[in-house]
Amino acid sequence: MADERTIPAPTDGATPAARPGRGGLAAGIGAYLLWGGLPLYFPLLQPSGAVEIIAHRVVWSLLFCLLLLVATRSWRPFAELLRRPRTLATLGVAAVLLAINWLVFVYGILTDQVVDDALGYFINPLVTVGLAVLVLRERLRRVQWAALAFGAAAVVVITVGYGRVPWIALSLTASFALYGLIKKQVGRSVGALPGLAAETLVLTPVAAGYLVWLQVAGTGSFTGHGGWHAAALASAGVVTAVPLLLFNSAARRLPLSVIGLLQYLTPVLQFLTGVLLLHEHMPPARWWGFGLVWVALVMLAADGLRHRRTQVLEARAAVDASGDCEAVAER
Repeated sequence: MADERTIPAPTDGATPAARPGRGGLAAGIGAYLLWGGLPLYFPLLQPSGAVEIIAHRVVWSLLFCLLLLVATRSWRPFAELLRRPRTLATLGVAAVLLAINWLVFVYGILTDQVVDDALGYFINPLVTVGLAVLVLRERLRRVQWAALAFGAAAVVVITVGYGRVPWIALSLTASFALYGLIKKQVGRSVGALPGLAAETLVLTPVAAGYLVWLQVAGTGSFTGHGGWHAAALASAGVVTAVPLLLFNSAARRLPLSVIGLLQYLTPVLQFLTGVLLLHEHMPPARWWGFGLVWVALVMLAADGLRHRRTQVLEARAAVDASGDCEAVAER
């Protein structure tokens, strides 16, 4: 799931790029709906295992990204990126985290633990806030601290009541939060498509080598299961890149607050898929844990909207005050 769904830096709400538009909203909803539907896609790739699926996803994503770079004439920023060793090394670390995230996510789907996948992405905003304190030394507001407390309580409740640590959810959360932190450091200088192309380029030698080894050993599933199976594995590149491009389009047209709310569409769909379609077991402890997480997310969303509104009002007041001062000076 974690395909550069990092929320972009806030932009001035007065700029045209930040104003909501039908096209931007449709693109954002489309991206998160496609990501939310992944639990229905990956089972179609069986009998391929999780590692083989991720290896195919890496290789075909790189090929699709290269085609898009040609079609959009975006070779120059990609070539410039390859000539920046420090940035490329940073993206290499991000690529490893991305591969871990993909692998755990697909493993959760193939082992009928989609609800744990959803839990991981519900918890992710809380962990991101925690990293802001630990790594970026940001100061939290009281509501944010309370939300973190509810999130921690949710993990404890699920662990104690369910009898095991929700390692899939925690692994997804940790890998994606760290991935987002790294992308935040380079995001202003690296576009979405060149960045994803570079990340998959770093992973491709290992992924391609693994696929070759599987085929030589006779355990690979790309051949021997019909053309449709091979085509489905190859489609992993399209499945990876299309939602990313939709998200990138939405991020340029919608304000940060709207993107922040839309991101919850994905885990909601995953949760509903696991409970309603796949009939995963939901003991009381799981419901209580999810309830605590949802309370925390509502608190975060409400506090974020309130804080954003306050910033806008303060900015407008500063502009008005500046205009008054200029009028007085002219007199």
